[in-house]
Amino acid sequence: MARIKPQALLLQSKKKKGPTRISATTIITCNLIIVLIVLCLVATYRHWSQRSRYQLENDLPNLVDADAVGDLNKFDLPSYAILNTSKGLITVELNKEGSPEIVDKFLDLCQKGHFKGMPFHRVIKNYVIQGGDFQRLGAAEDWTMKGKSSSQLATSLKHEAFMLGTSKGKYDGKGFELFITTAPTTDLNDKLIVFGRVIKGEDVVQEIEEVDTDEHYRPKSPIGIINVTLKREI
Repeated sequence: MARIKPQALLLQSKKKKGPTRISATTIITCNLIIVLIVLCLVATYRHWSQRSRYQLENDLPNLVDADAVGDLNKFDLPSYAILNTSKGLITVELNKEGSPEIVDKFLDLCQKGHFKGMPFHRVIKNYVIQGGDFQRLGAAEDWTMKGKSSSQLATSLKHEAFMLGTSKGKYDGKGFELFITTAPTTDLNDKLIVFGRVIKGEDVVQEIEEVDTDEHYRPKSPIGIINVTLKREI
């Protein structure tokens, strides 16, 4: 093989190109591209963040645990309450238009767990089941006697059976009582504020109504509300 002379090697090494220099224009162009990519990512992030927040406010899960729900004022107020009782579920449609203040208080107390574990202290067949502070309920004889004396009065919507109400003037946090009527009760107009109607679970209400009670209409076996679940739609 022919040997390459030292002079030829020297000439070949001189012909080799040095490192390629990047022009200032190329550097500026690359930086601009990077900036544009970052801006696009930021804009995309903001878009999806706003969309997610909008969906959260407008597509709030239908089922809301009343004991865990946050500030209900941020969203549309629930229209339904499900009372999980020891006899089964009772679904109530809340009358937000007719009794807005009472419904607001009811929802607020649901958030605070006020009705969790509330017993039904009084069960009067063909009349009403009642839960809350027993010391505030009044004499059972007054309720039954007044109910019989006014049973011939004409009934209205709020006097129908399976209505949910609370005592007038006693719907503060401590004294908020719950009443579910089991028959037309015209005489309760002066005592109750109706703020809801049972739309599902009438059989559960009737089963509660049939429990054994003592002479003061107190259930002989404990029965009450386990918890309350709120729903926007059913």
